[in-house]
Amino acid sequence: MPYVPPPFPLHGKLTTLRRFTPADVGERYVSWLNDPDVVRYSNQRLRSHSLESCRAYLASFDGTDNLFAGIFRKDDDALIGTMTAYISRHHGTADMGIMVGDKSTWGKGYGQDAWNTLLCALLHIPMMRKVTAGTLDCNTGMLHLIERSHMQFEGARMQQELVEGRARDVRYFARFRED
Repeated sequence: MPYVPPPFPLHGKLTTLRRFTPADVGERYVSWLNDPDVVRYSNQRLRSHSLESCRAYLASFDGTDNLFAGIFRKDDDALIGTMTAYISRHHGTADMGIMVGDKSTWGKGYGQDAWNTLLCALLHIPMMRKVTAGTLDCNTGMLHLIERSHMQFEGARMQQELVEGRARDVRYFARFRED
């Protein structure tokens, strides 16, 4: 069965997801990637970001099945974060990630809404059988988001990554398409 990407834009209750474009790469976006609070549990914390590095990352999606989406608040169309989905056409899987960079929106349901919106869209692609995600065991916000989206725990890599000098587990989750 062929891969057909989700029909962007995708509309949730609080957010709209659109393909992230070069016009979305700006100082505000770059500042999120360089904010230690925003990237506290992400490997993005291990590097410095610039407009050029962000444009190069965006360009790496060109010609691939992988998705890079902007999360826009529905009420004012402000960019508040980004999402990725790495697609394996051969295996019928997608691996999702999210970064909500606008800290004023944290804890207000925007991340959950965006996550559920993309997850649902991916699981409606005819060839997609499974969507996965992973996070550190200390990232409680992400763990709650994943669990509320009805993803099931699959396993862990024990003490896989160092966060603030402490070895942490990476936990992996999945949700299968329900036919």
